[in-house]
Amino acid sequence: MKIGEIEFRDRPLVLAPMEDVSDPPFRVICRRFGADLVYTEFVSAGGLVHEARSSLQKLVFSEYERPVAIQIFGGRTDYIRKAARMVEEAAPDFIDINFGCPVKKVIRQGAGAGILRDLPRMKEITEIVLAAARRPVTVKTRLGWDDNSIHILDTARMLEDCGIAALAVHARTRAQGYKGEARWEWLRKLKEESGLKIPLIGNGDVYTPEAARDMFEQTGVDAVMIGRAALGNPWIFREVRHFLDTGEHFPAPSWEEKLEIIKEHLTMKCDWLGEKVGVLEMRKTYGGYLKGFRGAAMLRSLIMEEKTMEGVLKVLGNADPAE
Repeated sequence: MKIGEIEFRDRPLVLAPMEDVSDPPFRVICRRFGADLVYTEFVSAGGLVHEARSSLQKLVFSEYERPVAIQIFGGRTDYIRKAARMVEEAAPDFIDINFGCPVKKVIRQGAGAGILRDLPRMKEITEIVLAAARRPVTVKTRLGWDDNSIHILDTARMLEDCGIAALAVHARTRAQGYKGEARWEWLRKLKEESGLKIPLIGNGDVYTPEAARDMFEQTGVDAVMIGRAALGNPWIFREVRHFLDTGEHFPAPSWEEKLEIIKEHLTMKCDWLGEKVGVLEMRKTYGGYLKGFRGAAMLRSLIMEEKTMEGVLKVLGNADPAE
């Protein structure tokens, strides 16, 4: 797979953009464990234009994370134009446009998956970003608004004609949200019937190495994007890569390895967001990190009571999963 001038290895794996999850600390860890491309959290075009601190912070990444895509969303064309220029100045490898977020507060802005009801406006916004950018522009979207408006084949052709460099498709409609099964058959149709020449990145229901293999084999996508399966489980990229390359399962991480990564993640998170916010945001990851170990529920409960990094580290240091 090649996006712009960047050549990826065969069957690349991609970390999905996830709000409050795919920040620099987590992206660094996922790159280390085998993610070939990482996306930032989505960034509000309006937030960038108004120089909101939280939005500007999302433009920051380290060289280690490359290749990295900064993802923006917005419904106002004037904001999108200015935001695209700001992202261009941040110098990521790619600029990605979010046309898939199903959250109501995003849709009310005419952004995210809300644009799926207005394909001419999708084209307009895409062309505005392309005009403002010097680096490759990509798009992440869904199949359609609902079952009565699945126009992804035409949408893909339109976006390619605009000049985007790659397309990521979450194989659900906006109406589905994250429920029900991802409809991989539409990914296959995109590869076989749309005439699409740019890379297609498949997203949806890849939770295991076998599922990643099946998506590649059953749909023909050029890359597989992993989202929720990576939450508290950055090892998923190592496990999938090993399985794709050898057909064998990589051993699950030991308690000692998990403990070291939890500590590292927490430390980087607190350095990034400040201790108070960092400790709070890390809480959503512990379920994944501790899954499979004896006493995990009790340990997670104890961690959730702690409000400082020192307190969390002390609880973890005293834990013994073999007890």
